[in-house]
Amino acid sequence: MPIPLQVTGKNLEVSPAVREYLERRLEKVFRLFRQGEAKADLTQEQTQAAGDRFVVQVTLNTRGTLLRGEVRAQDLFSGIDQVVDVLKHQAEKFKSRRMERKKRGAPAPAEAEAEAEAEAPPEETPQSQILRVKRHPVKPMDPEEAIEQMELLGHDFFLFLNGQNSQFNVVYRRRGGGYGLIEPELG
Repeated sequence: MPIPLQVTGKNLEVSPAVREYLERRLEKVFRLFRQGEAKADLTQEQTQAAGDRFVVQVTLNTRGTLLRGEVRAQDLFSGIDQVVDVLKHQAEKFKSRRMERKKRGAPAPAEAEAEAEAEAPPEETPQSQILRVKRHPVKPMDPEEAIEQMELLGHDFFLFLNGQNSQFNVVYRRRGGGYGLIEPELG
């Protein structure tokens, strides 16, 4: 059964061979989950020092849990291999944490919401312009689960619906180490 995969190319045309290779490699990660979909952004950059370089960014949504990997490589196929290795490592880490929770008797993590990211390419647009809008389903989770989701995505913050108080909260990575939780006070 083919993986639901959306592939976009920037500064390059995505050939059927590249798409097929990407699907075949991602199947290894999807075997760890029962269902899901993937989005891949393939970009060709030109650098003065190294010439052409490829950026391979893949986001997997597996029943609400997001895994994201981004790799820069000189060769597109090796970049795909590297990003799949990153995603496979994240998936195995997520699965093992989930199994630990089940052994401890804690509830399994609610399948998480989604990523909130703002990536502005330098020198292209003013700082105040919104470059990307992401929409995602919201599922309640506790702060520990939100931290896990943030770590899986490789972000410094994560917006989530707190299942304990039914409010939107933000967890973030503190500069000095550890994590912080922002709980808004309505007033």
